[in-house]
Amino acid sequence: MIALGADAWRGYRQAGFPLASWAIEGEVLHALAGAQRVDLVSRRRFGDFDLALEWKLPPGGNSGVLWRVSEEHEAAWHSGPELQLLDDSGHPDARVPETACGALYGLQAPLDAPDCPPGRWSVARLRVNGSRVEHWLNGRRVLDCDLAAEALRARIRQSKFRDFPAFARAAEGHLVLQHHGSHAWFRKIRVEA
Repeated sequence: MIALGADAWRGYRQAGFPLASWAIEGEVLHALAGAQRVDLVSRRRFGDFDLALEWKLPPGGNSGVLWRVSEEHEAAWHSGPELQLLDDSGHPDARVPETACGALYGLQAPLDAPDCPPGRWSVARLRVNGSRVEHWLNGRRVLDCDLAAEALRARIRQSKFRDFPAFARAAEGHLVLQHHGSHAWFRKIRVEA
């Protein structure tokens, strides 16, 4: 696995690291609450991969990891699906299964997700092979889906992603750490491609 330190990231549609929105604290990447929302995008593009990282949110926190993102679009979520990272105990998105922690955001709910309490480090793993996607939280697989399955494509056509024809279509693209306005911390980011 390859470690993705601070030098592996830059601001979405920017040349450099967005230090006004993110802090580098040793090996930790910290999205700053109240700062301009600038997502971090990997300098490298990935097709099939196995990504593991540790993440932490404050009470009510919200973030996510997107993949196969194209910077041809105004926002990362216009092209890249998202592994939702959320404080399920304090954020209203947790009331909807398809936007709870571990979900394929807005499209498929996680199953049997473990507790990922705010203020503590949790482990996320994202495995993508062709159109197959797995989400893991704290060692438990919580989602297994096929992006090419007709049932999922139908959900996309009925979702907020319907107006973005490139959504979940690319065979490769950037990884993105989402800045959703709240504090969020990421460390030990490793990927095997």
